[in-house]
Amino acid sequence: MVDSTDPSGFDLLSRTEAVDRLLALRAECLTERPATTAPIDRIAGRTVAESIDASRDLPARSQATMDGYALDTAADYPLTVVGERFPESDSGGIEKGEAVRIATGAPLPEGTDAVLRRERAAVEDGRLTGPSIEPGTNVYEHGSNVAGGERIFEKGERLAAPDAILLRDLGIEPVPVHEPLSVGVLATGTEIHEGRSPDRDSPTLAALVREWSHEATLEGSVPDELGRVRERIADLAAVHDVVLTSGGTSLGRKDHAVAALRELGEVVFHGVGIRPGKPVAVADLDGAVALAVPGKPIAALTAARAVLEPFFTGQRREPTLEATLARDLALGGDLEYWVPVSLSAGEGLPEAMPYGHADSPLALASDRFPAGRVASSTRAARADGAAVLGSDAEAGDRVAVHPYR
Repeated sequence: MVDSTDPSGFDLLSRTEAVDRLLALRAECLTERPATTAPIDRIAGRTVAESIDASRDLPARSQATMDGYALDTAADYPLTVVGERFPESDSGGIEKGEAVRIATGAPLPEGTDAVLRRERAAVEDGRLTGPSIEPGTNVYEHGSNVAGGERIFEKGERLAAPDAILLRDLGIEPVPVHEPLSVGVLATGTEIHEGRSPDRDSPTLAALVREWSHEATLEGSVPDELGRVRERIADLAAVHDVVLTSGGTSLGRKDHAVAALRELGEVVFHGVGIRPGKPVAVADLDGAVALAVPGKPIAALTAARAVLEPFFTGQRREPTLEATLARDLALGGDLEYWVPVSLSAGEGLPEAMPYGHADSPLALASDRFPAGRVASSTRAARADGAAVLGSDAEAGDRVAVHPYR
């Protein structure tokens, strides 16, 4: 947990608490999202608009999982081979003392309960012999995959490409899904608006939104003037479901993004105990949602990945890769640090080299992690991921990494 007070003036939430609030806000938004349908080959990343239950057992009939002979395991060899079954065949039935040659995927004839694989069978003059086998051997049994009436997909669940396999088997196509969110991406900053500095954040933020299967539009920039910022956010909230801003989220004299959000709606939170990315904010604008990340490029990226992503996907993203730290790392402060790292092969686990260390591609310091300078770096965007740390660590320590690539 992160302390609720912070020397910089923020009332910080832990990342877990912030994600909880975002997921609750997402659930509210989904209740009002229009539903549509998607072709089964275009479901990846889409959100299920209504719960999906199985209308029937799967498989509907027991099937052979091997080429061989369908037989009754209670019968004694030799068995008389009568005919052949293919996947397109009717199951039919056999008499006592008979067996049927069967192909993979074919329905088991009535009166049989197992398949003797071809390699273990001996057939001479139409008579089958082989080893004894147990019932269910080499059989994909009726209803073993899905039971009729079983809940398979929950409303609000995010689909992935492999889900098309089961949906097609269930006969669910096209698939009921929610419309993707429309997201307007806006940069704040007079230096950006006047062309003296490039907008380093908007293209990546828009690309992340699209990676999360929603629609993003680059909406330009606005200078550091409260009235202009408020007016532009209000205009975008009228035409988009989400307004995603960068810059102006800290507590400086020219930081107006959060003040504008307070005037336009209810700020859900401002400040999360992560670094970089601490001054991230979320607001409910009564009909739209505003997400505001700090302007430093790696801070913006970290806030989006660590905090905001679950709002778009409905899924918590925790570090999934274990690595060993390549160098000692002093952090300082009672926060959760997301340290950009490059990964390389190690003797066992991958080795994580922290960006900002003197031995890394971004050589800024030799011991303490220079969080502020790394947050401003564009080279750190080349990191393979972020090691998530809550305290100082030493070379060789195992660390959890959130992969970016």
